[in-house]
Amino acid sequence: MALPKPESKAVIAYIGKFPEDVAETLRKVRATIRRAAPKAEETISYMMPGYRLNGQLVWFAAFKEHIGFFPRGSSAIEAFKKELAGYKLSKGTVRFPLDKPIPFGLIGKMVKFRVKENMAAGKKDGKIR
Repeated sequence: MALPKPESKAVIAYIGKFPEDVAETLRKVRATIRRAAPKAEETISYMMPGYRLNGQLVWFAAFKEHIGFFPRGSSAIEAFKKELAGYKLSKGTVRFPLDKPIPFGLIGKMVKFRVKENMAAGKKDGKIR
């Protein structure tokens, strides 16, 4: 079994910039992503925490009233459209309001979906990385 990728100090610093209640939510989002994609490389990309596994995977960020979750493109949003009913969506973004429970299980499922997509794309083009 492969070990998870090391933690990014930059991501820890990003989370540390927020009030404790928001930081705790961000830590839980981060832990959810790391469990769903333990081999993913954690980085800062587009000035927010991002994950790479055979290409760009997902990002997340805190905003004034929500946590933004960015599953690269619209395929994961389309695949989970029923479960995402009630959240504000755009082509590549899900907004989880900070004043409501964050659906960590759903985030995990979406990350796993994106992992499968990226791995399938890598097998198709012969570039698993």
